Order: sequence, then C-alpha cells, then structure tokens
Amino acid sequence: MTWEEVCAHPSLQNLPFKIETNQWGQVVMSPVKIPHSAYQGEINGLLRDLMQNGRVLVECAIATTKGTKVADVAWASPALFRRIKNEAACSVAPEICVEVYSFSNTQKEMKEKRELYVEKGAKEVWYCDKNGKISFYNEEGKLKKSALCPDFPGKIKL
Repeated sequence: MTWEEVCAHPSLQNLPFKIETNQWGQVVMSPVKIPHSAYQGEINGLLRDLMQNGRVLVECAIATTKGTKVADVAWASPALFRRIKNEAACSVAPEICVEVYSFSNTQKEMKEKRELYVEKGAKEVWYCDKNGKISFYNEEGKLKKSALCPDFPGKIKL
C-alpha cells in the first residue's frame, strides 16, 4: 500500500496506535502505552516553547527508502514547513526528528530510523528512553546536546 492509500483506507481510521509502512508497502502497527504519550506531549511542549520560529509536528510521517516512518515529534523550520505542509508524508525530513522508545522498539530498529531520517535530510535525531533520558544525534554520531536547540533538557520528568 502507498501512504496515501493507508491514510484513506476506512478500516485504518482512528486506530489507537501508530502505524507505519515498511519497504514492501506492508502496514506495521506499534501500540504505545501512556508513558510514551506523556513523553511525546512533554517533548512537543518543550520544542514549541524553545523553538518558536518553526513548527512542531506530532506523529510526522516521513517517506523513506524503507517505507513511511512516523517520527513521534518533529520540528521544521518555516522554510521547510512551507515545502512539506501539503504533503501526505514528508518528502524531506524535518530538521529535528524525535523518537520515543516504546516497549516493542529494538536498538536496531531505532538506529535504522535514525539513518533513514538523516538520509532524508534530518539535521538531528533525538531519542527519549523509558526513563525520559534524551539522546541527541546528528549524521556524525552522538552529541552532548542539541546544536539546533541547545536549551533542550537531557531528561524529561513526568
């Protein structure tokens, strides 16, 4: 299935979990628990407060070479947002893509998502682990803190 078909399919509307596609066009479903949603909400709020010159995107679909992946939270500059705002899935990844670990995520899966987001233009990819610790990465590797949002905390408290 294409991402547009997934978005339009009546049986896939209002699902209580995140869906993505893989490189074969298959729908992949990932149920999330309340802490995941809470971290996602906190990251959204902090990014909105700290990066006011841009758009925060929640559940941001990004077309990659291995299907459509959905960043839990993303931030796009005004110029990039103008470019992607009418797309079903971003043809170019937002500058910041954030993944919140779910109980079902593996290290390999998260590393692959980071590589796919960077390949599509993300400047930074952040991870939030199950304890709220934030790890920041760019195409070179791990960062001590975000270069794009240096005031973002290294830990989120719920």
